[in-house]
Amino acid sequence: MSDTITSNTTASTTAEKEICSTPNCGKPANLHCPTCEKLNLKPVSNFCSQDCFKLFWPIHKLSHLTIDEAKQVSSAFNGFKFTGKLRPYKITPRRTVPAGIQLPDYAIDSVPHSERAADRRNTPIPIHNKEEIEIMRELARMSREVLDLAGQVAKVGMTTEELDIIVHNAIIERGAYPSPLNYCGFPKSCCTSINEVICHGIPDLRPLQDGDIVNVDVTLYWKGFHVDLNETFLIGNVDEAGQKLVRVAYECLEKAMAILKPGVMYRELGDVIQKHANQNGLSVVKSYCGHGVGRLFHGNPTIPHYGKNKAVGTMKSGHIITIEPMINEGTWNDDMWPDDWTAVTKDGKRSAQFEHTILITDTGYEVLTKRTVGSYIDRLKKE
Repeated sequence: MSDTITSNTTASTTAEKEICSTPNCGKPANLHCPTCEKLNLKPVSNFCSQDCFKLFWPIHKLSHLTIDEAKQVSSAFNGFKFTGKLRPYKITPRRTVPAGIQLPDYAIDSVPHSERAADRRNTPIPIHNKEEIEIMRELARMSREVLDLAGQVAKVGMTTEELDIIVHNAIIERGAYPSPLNYCGFPKSCCTSINEVICHGIPDLRPLQDGDIVNVDVTLYWKGFHVDLNETFLIGNVDEAGQKLVRVAYECLEKAMAILKPGVMYRELGDVIQKHANQNGLSVVKSYCGHGVGRLFHGNPTIPHYGKNKAVGTMKSGHIITIEPMINEGTWNDDMWPDDWTAVTKDGKRSAQFEHTILITDTGYEVLTKRTVGSYIDRLKKE
């Protein structure tokens, strides 16, 4: 490390009000990064001590890349007509996991063999026993901790690559595997979907900007099971329309969960979601669905989020599912970037999403990935 932080004498009043940039530190920061200042990066990162600065340096230094360095992208995007303002930046090589972490069947060759072997048309929805449910509860608790950490540190100037590093390390520290990593070749440990990106955005070296919304989607694999959840976070000063979009997206999830209980047909969830979205002048994506989760990353049932769908299946106690409505400001239609992962709105307008992993119980449901006291607090204006 070539930099040493010094007292911020030029902006001491502002710096004293800053919080240390090292994740989970929380201490007042009155030291600043000289490289940030030299490159005229805004905001300048502040730290409480030399120790915190050294600890966070491997991640923080990524923000010092020049715009030209960060924008190095594949020639596959040459001539591509983007639907919105977002552009891809450089993606770093895929990370590794240490020995001793249990690997899913696709970790080495990228092929989800168990999913492909499952006949989803003729296989019943799994009913989980007590032991399996307890594993999923514990895994859900860990998954919530990881997502909350991402929400707590996401801010203006941070790259989604930095978020991916933080998520990756947090998952490994808990003895789990980041499920997205090399799933069908996905290159990162979480998905980060900004503004017009509906889902499956790849973390890269683009700094988050004031007014962005970003969805962070994390899935953990542990003891043979997956747990999946995501939230959309507000970055800096998001306009009222963006705040409404994010709020309504979460309300759509809440309203869908409210009808969960044995005997309800899975196709009914889409009617509830689309009704609330349309009442607020928003639309529902049709190309991507909720799903069963557990031993398979994606399994039965398939759960569309739009109305009048033809989903098969009736809820039973012991089912474990995800609901993850993707709500758009404009059209529901989607497009795909040439990376074959990044799904974007057809008209370039913003999209927001929330997801929980949920257990159907004898009398209703249990949100396994429910928020806790330490969870990210919504920065939304309430009507």
